[in-house]
Amino acid sequence: MTNGTQPRRRGPVFFGLAAAALLAGLAGIYVIGGADGNRQEAGACSGALARAPSIGSAAQGEVAAFLPATKAQSLSDLAFLAPDGSQTTLADFRGRTVLLNLWATWCAPCRKEMPALDRLQAELGGEAFEVVTVSVDQGSPDKPKAFLSEIGVTSLAFYSDPTMGIFHKVRSYGRAPGLPTTLLVDGEGCEIGALMGPAEWDSPDALALVRAAMENGER
Repeated sequence: MTNGTQPRRRGPVFFGLAAAALLAGLAGIYVIGGADGNRQEAGACSGALARAPSIGSAAQGEVAAFLPATKAQSLSDLAFLAPDGSQTTLADFRGRTVLLNLWATWCAPCRKEMPALDRLQAELGGEAFEVVTVSVDQGSPDKPKAFLSEIGVTSLAFYSDPTMGIFHKVRSYGRAPGLPTTLLVDGEGCEIGALMGPAEWDSPDALALVRAAMENGER
């Protein structure tokens, strides 16, 4: 960095280099945010963004804290482990509305809402909809699996990410200040909206919200 004691003749060189770096940075942003980057993604998810407010209007009572998406955001590349331990992404759920829930055994509200998420999957789960709960417990999957077994979860498949990469990525979108965080995603992998914190996911209010998302996705 420059300071007041440096010779004045070095100023033009410094500012010339700074300007070049700034232009290079702007060029990089333009490429990333241009036709090959964010604009393409925004175009692909513009439909979900347009539908989000009408779906969000169904968010009342137990899910009144649901926040409809305010920008076109693809979540298709969110990666985690499938029940058999193989790598999967939300893109593999294409064609289904997904309720993506991030949780951990050390999160008390997460533990409390898990039975309701299991009942929601039992009620609506199928070819058109799935509750995808992703454990971000670090280390062996034995602990979260044992917890789910203890509380009698029977309808939810076990998805996990012991690296917590999915949590950090969702947080970078401004959607995961903590756990639990739940995102409603359409069949194209685009965000419809999110709810930060726990909810009664098998309540009539939650069922109405999910059904609204499913019905809008079929149009």
